[in-house]
Amino acid sequence: METPSSRIVAAALTQALVRDADGRELALRRMSALDRLRLFKAVGPQLAQNTPYLGMAMLAASVCAIDGVPVPPPVTEGQVEALVSRLGDAGIAAAASIFAEETVPVMGSAALGN
Repeated sequence: METPSSRIVAAALTQALVRDADGRELALRRMSALDRLRLFKAVGPQLAQNTPYLGMAMLAASVCAIDGVPVPPPVTEGQVEALVSRLGDAGIAAAASIFAEETVPVMGSAALGN
């Protein structure tokens, strides 16, 4: 029997596969609220407010494997930058293409109760 919890866990474990321009297969997963919180901690308060930096860091942190080899989530600013360097422009662009395809629901002011 499927429960709401099992659906949430299954969705969190779902990975998207994409091949970047360098020919590497990247496995990506949607970051959870806890993953984002940990990334904010890793980059620190100033960089967490730097939208371009944080956006690239989130794309990199969503990569969970390269060519089938697991990639641990970065926990320090240096690890974030090392992962971005490892992915390069090709890897970041491939990750961005996956998330650009997703549709994000937009709530109107009526839905917010205003």
